Amino acid sequence: MHAYRSHSCADLRKEHVGETVRLAGWVHRIRDHGGVLFVDLRDHFGITQVLCDPDSPVFAEVDKLRSEWCVKIDGVVKARDESLVNPKLPTGEIEVYIRDVEILGASEELPLIVFGDQEYPEETRLRYRYLDLRREVMQKNMTLRSDVVRSIRQRMWDQNFREYQTPIITASSPEGARDFLVPSRLHPGKFYALPQAPQQFKQLIMVSGFDKYFQIAPCFRDEDPRADRSPTDFYQLDMEMSFVEQQDVFDTIAPVVAGVFEEFGGGRNVDAPQDWPQISYADAALWYGTDKPDLRNPIKMERVSEHFKGSGFAIFAKLLEQDGTEIRAIPAPGGGSRKFCDRMNAFAQKEGLPGMGYIFWRDQGDGMEAAGPLAKNIGPERTEAIREQLGLGVGDAAFFLGGKPKDFERVAGKARTVIGDELGLTDQNRFAFAWIVDFPMYEADEETGEIDFSHNPFSMPQGGMDALQGDPLSVKGYQYDLACNGYELVSGAIRNHKPEIMFRAFELAGYGEDEVRKRFGGMVNAFRFGAPPHGGCAAGIDRIVMLLADEDNIREVIMFPMNQRAEDLMMGAPSEPSADQLMELRLRVMPEE
Repeated sequence: MHAYRSHSCADLRKEHVGETVRLAGWVHRIRDHGGVLFVDLRDHFGITQVLCDPDSPVFAEVDKLRSEWCVKIDGVVKARDESLVNPKLPTGEIEVYIRDVEILGASEELPLIVFGDQEYPEETRLRYRYLDLRREVMQKNMTLRSDVVRSIRQRMWDQNFREYQTPIITASSPEGARDFLVPSRLHPGKFYALPQAPQQFKQLIMVSGFDKYFQIAPCFRDEDPRADRSPTDFYQLDMEMSFVEQQDVFDTIAPVVAGVFEEFGGGRNVDAPQDWPQISYADAALWYGTDKPDLRNPIKMERVSEHFKGSGFAIFAKLLEQDGTEIRAIPAPGGGSRKFCDRMNAFAQKEGLPGMGYIFWRDQGDGMEAAGPLAKNIGPERTEAIREQLGLGVGDAAFFLGGKPKDFERVAGKARTVIGDELGLTDQNRFAFAWIVDFPMYEADEETGEIDFSHNPFSMPQGGMDALQGDPLSVKGYQYDLACNGYELVSGAIRNHKPEIMFRAFELAGYGEDEVRKRFGGMVNAFRFGAPPHGGCAAGIDRIVMLLADEDNIREVIMFPMNQRAEDLMMGAPSEPSADQLMELRLRVMPEE
């Protein structure tokens, strides 16, 4: 027999009754029923009930066991009485009578309990992550993550992609986030960087003549943490293809993503790739208040400015006299009660706005009546025009926000989500996807007016060189994101593979040709030697698994995540370097002021 186990704790069934077996695992739970000790023995695969009575020669040893001790037991498989069968366990028809026990690893008093669903502070969970990971939900999440990665790899290979590895130590590059810098011992005063993404390398792979590339790539960004973003490192499915247009990339990655969600989505509905809409960035902002819309929610916002111009509602009427302002409506089918409208108005105030105007329509017996302060101020004709435009009726409502879109879009998007959830409009049993396209290449700094890239700087502008001769803020790129249920899952672009267009694109963002050559010399030089048209994308592994696991926080699907302050409480990172390390690197740490 094997030194530690003949079976896992999920293997034994009724057909094994009478066999002598060996199991190893952790003491999950102990119960004393009239002097008979029942122990739930757990390993990665499952749980088996083992038991010991006072007649056993090892009863005293079993009586010493405590939660999370690691043990090995030898015993005989017995059938449970019919009334004691546990249908919730695959091993629920049997139990193992202990003949011998060996303690493989005793445990001190536990800082958190593995059995059950107790809530613990994040600091405790991360400091003792190895215990936290023993819990059933975490075991399932990490197994799911591994299975998702395996499935993605196979689906890419099935489309004739090959996996190639790119460097982890490289040069710094401006890609929208801060780099993690690595000092060089051999070149004092110079630094490497951990890659924010394999962006330049995967483009160089295309220049090298490899038609298709993918990689499950680690990426490193020194970012502020969010619930859906790790503050240090993350993994992505990175892919690139030569001789492709935007639609070719969509047609390649969409079945991979859809297939993974169908395989691991737990029976939830998955929109078919051919039904994924392509929504412009501008329309997404207008209709949903975000570039990562949740299309499970059917609500679409609309401009209703013309109904308030010169109206009796002075706040909106005066607002519209200013340049760049507009009024938008959020339809709320089924939200036609004053109580609900007041609740949404309070929501807007909590979000920092003065409030949200509203109109709701109710049945007055002899017809429909529009109610609310706005309806009284703008009159029945304008109110009826709004109702017809939004397609609303009795029992419905509409909420209104006004000003410059950038000042209220975020709140409007959140309000749309809250309305959809509270009114039961959002389909919780669905994964709804949408391509967001036509991103602006550039944006202007609000304070200085300076132009900078708004997305990936290596993207091909729509219209090529001609598009870069006019107003930079009107230039759109061949850039695209894939949104699912309110999260960005995929981001990519058709790349700018022509040096002259690249120099001009960076010039508009304030980078001279010399600086571009210095920062991106490897790629610029490569493009001089017959670079093919190419494009690709990257899909966030962590976010995909987070959605599939139905978790709200990305740390629940990462094996060893950092906390909110980018600290590893378990390993003590970041840590102070020793004086010898600093001297060898010729570095000095400045004291905090």
